[in-house]
Amino acid sequence: MTAAPATAISHDRPSTAHYPALDGLRGIAALLVVAFHLFQAHARGDVQRQIVNHGYLAVDFFFLLSGFVLAHAYDHRWGSMSVADFWRRRVIRLQPMVAMGSVIGAALLLSGASSATEAISPPRVLGILLLGVAMIPLAPHAGLQGGAALYPLNGAAWSLFYEYIAYAAYAAGVRNASDRALGLLVALSALAVFHLAVFGPHGEMVGGWAFDGWGVHVGLTRVMFPFFAGILLRRSGCALTVRHGFPIAAALLAVALAMPRIGGTDGLWRNGLYEAGCVLLLFPLIVILGASSGGAAGRPGQAARFLGDLSYPLYITHYPVVTLYADWVDQRHPPIVATSLIGLAVFVACLAVALLCLRLYDVPVRRWLSRPSRARRAETGLTPPASTAASGR
Repeated sequence: MTAAPATAISHDRPSTAHYPALDGLRGIAALLVVAFHLFQAHARGDVQRQIVNHGYLAVDFFFLLSGFVLAHAYDHRWGSMSVADFWRRRVIRLQPMVAMGSVIGAALLLSGASSATEAISPPRVLGILLLGVAMIPLAPHAGLQGGAALYPLNGAAWSLFYEYIAYAAYAAGVRNASDRALGLLVALSALAVFHLAVFGPHGEMVGGWAFDGWGVHVGLTRVMFPFFAGILLRRSGCALTVRHGFPIAAALLAVALAMPRIGGTDGLWRNGLYEAGCVLLLFPLIVILGASSGGAAGRPGQAARFLGDLSYPLYITHYPVVTLYADWVDQRHPPIVATSLIGLAVFVACLAVALLCLRLYDVPVRRWLSRPSRARRAETGLTPPASTAASGR
């Protein structure tokens, strides 16, 4: 690790730098989310038995990456870009795959593959599908079989709801905030994260997908610190050049998300302290390592870019597929060793679905939706922003 000239990157000036290592880290986090949900089917609600135990913290990492890359892509554009244009770009980037994830969830549910199919009428599924595509959250017990998920057809979409809230705060005023004011916001948000994780009732950062008082509290707490900390990190610049920063960051991220549960039920605060440490300290360090590792050339660079492209489609489409696997496990109660090949097949299926959606749907649809703005981009000199998909996303 060697020091580079300490010249911070100003958010008032455009930068053409790209961060391929961050693309790769986003992809690794998405893969671990899928693994977490697959193993969760066998844990049967017992967090002590869960393998890839802290995989849900990948969402908090996505929020951090999203804030960092959003500031990189947009902070210097506001002199020639309107708030409406900002929202148009974000909606074009995210909503096509939100819609696809909901459609996949509805199709699998109505196909008869789920044990819940007989109890749900197609018109009700269609209504919930339309609400999900429009990102309108459902109140508790208004969804499928009285569940509490914001988006019952695709549970992973809950994080997009809170990311849109963070976008709204950014566009409404945070984009103009001084570094000191932004730092104060980040510090207060860090206190909220620490309180939730260490002093909360569960000793963990899990939650945010239910549209009730507690769910909204957890969701806002989880998005506020990492998203705005990511913006602050980007504005502060990266004053280090780190050799092999990407593999180091990737290893740290994989270990952090796969770490077994810390402590037992008699000391929940221990696990909460670990999770607070990941969100507040380790994840920012990982982003700094990734952003400071320089460009990736050759096959490592190609792999990082591929993982980055695949990360958002994988995250937003995997949950309906994994839900079918979880339903099968719940009905059969097979031992995890006996189902290892089936679980691996489901994992590969999730990758295949995401890749097909990316190549045949997401990229062509976003290209088509962006066409009306080409003349305007030529007039203003704007170029398409770097992808902030993960979340970010």
